[in-house]
Amino acid sequence: MTQNEIPGWAQGIAHKHAVVTGGSKGLGRAICIALAEAGASVTAVARDAVALEDFAKEYPSIKMWQADVNDPAFGTELAQRRVDIFVNNAGTNNPMPMVDVPVAVLDQMLNLNVRAAYLGAQGAARAMVQAASGGVIINITSQMGHVGSPGRTVYCMTKHALEGLTKAMAVELASNNIRVNSVAPTFIETPMTAPMLAKPEFRSFVDTMIPLGRIGKPEDVAAAVLYLVSPAASMVTGTSLLVDGGWTAR
Repeated sequence: MTQNEIPGWAQGIAHKHAVVTGGSKGLGRAICIALAEAGASVTAVARDAVALEDFAKEYPSIKMWQADVNDPAFGTELAQRRVDIFVNNAGTNNPMPMVDVPVAVLDQMLNLNVRAAYLGAQGAARAMVQAASGGVIINITSQMGHVGSPGRTVYCMTKHALEGLTKAMAVELASNNIRVNSVAPTFIETPMTAPMLAKPEFRSFVDTMIPLGRIGKPEDVAAAVLYLVSPAASMVTGTSLLVDGGWTAR
């Protein structure tokens, strides 16, 4: 996409500096591509060096940053960079009945989905406040941050936490001209969801719950992010954009 092909409402994204965690695969990859095509200078963050290398070969204009967002040093370094747009996308899930969840799984999901997300958002906010030029932070949550579902007690808890963080950050950082929103997808076809969706019984359940009758694509989520970081959403903060095909409307 050339600059002339970028929609008018997205013109203001050009030359902005965007950082996307979990950026080498799935949702993060699609978000990086969408932002880069809108003219932003994009940095994809991930732990997997091989995945980053493969991504760089396909999209050499996107910068790669190998880092573990669980490490507090990531947030510290982020705070020293120019960050106009931060997409808090890294996360994980490990579905199982509540009574079977071991402490190790609980800690792993809390650490990545909540603690690391908080520290990443904190680092980005520090960078934006220091620059005094405003910015946009997007937390990738889930429809499960609005409802409950069997086998997903820990995941729902972590995503509800991020929805609360989004609202609190939006109120606190508004005076710094920093907008904070969340994007809450339904089940999207990604490497993380593929094993779940491969189970016929679960796939049937998901299809039944989505009124639009289809699984989402990473590009659906990327489009929502693109809108929220664009000038078209300049009055939008503290909200959650559900990309769920109507799941939560039931």
